[in-house]
Amino acid sequence: MSTKRVIGVDIGGTKVLAGIVDEHGQVHETIERPTVTTSQAALLEALADQVLSLPQDGIEAVGFGIPTRIDHERGVALGSVNIPLRDAPFRDWMHDRIGLPVEIENDASCAALAEHRLGAGRGVRDLVLLTLGTGVGGGVISGGSLFRAYTELGHMVIVADGLPCQGACSGRGHLEAYCSGRAADLLAKQLVGLNATAYDLVRDRHPVLEDIGHKLGVAIGSLVNIFGATRVVIGGGFGIAAFDQLLPAVRLAVLTEALAPSGQELEIEHAELGEEAGLIGAGLVALEAP
Repeated sequence: MSTKRVIGVDIGGTKVLAGIVDEHGQVHETIERPTVTTSQAALLEALADQVLSLPQDGIEAVGFGIPTRIDHERGVALGSVNIPLRDAPFRDWMHDRIGLPVEIENDASCAALAEHRLGAGRGVRDLVLLTLGTGVGGGVISGGSLFRAYTELGHMVIVADGLPCQGACSGRGHLEAYCSGRAADLLAKQLVGLNATAYDLVRDRHPVLEDIGHKLGVAIGSLVNIFGATRVVIGGGFGIAAFDQLLPAVRLAVLTEALAPSGQELEIEHAELGEEAGLIGAGLVALEAP
């Protein structure tokens, strides 16, 4: 009996990874390309071309993980901080261009779904995933199901009137301004040298990582209080690289901020699926669509 196959697409601020995903979450052929950021029209056309460059035989649908707020009812990408998408009728446009059923979801929510089904989130019903990369993304599993809402956890305020946020965001004091890889890059340039990056902070075990971990833990404590998560998964390039050095400060802050006994019982794990988590999750969204 043939296995259901879809195409999953993970859209990031710098690159797009697309690949064929089967009903078991296994990834087959993939294509990676730089993210087109010159205009919305150019980005949409490039995404469609990337999907159509993959083998189409037996493909039943396409799922897109998009770093943006999404109107799920209308299939509209409402607005992104790091790529040129605003009020884009994404689902309908892609369906017309590709000729297959299309599902869309926030990119970090896709990663959360993948980690819950196949990775570090297996076995729990209530999960929060945070990806510390170019920005900070977030996804929530509640009662065993993907929480399908804006889920822009990186834009929760952790410091009132704090640092300006990134990209097109007009807010201040957001988690993303303190705990993303880009924020760590800025700190590295200030503390180490103009050519330094977040990975220099990790290599040197720089003490500023304790402060980043503290702020991340403050955010996690609040998210546990809201969603009742029993496990938090940390992913993203910076999140994985710095995980061991962030963890002690994260745990201390969670013990203070999360209501007892949640803080004491919370499991904090690093993501297991690597760079393919978003792609796999986008494929699962397409596979599990009604």
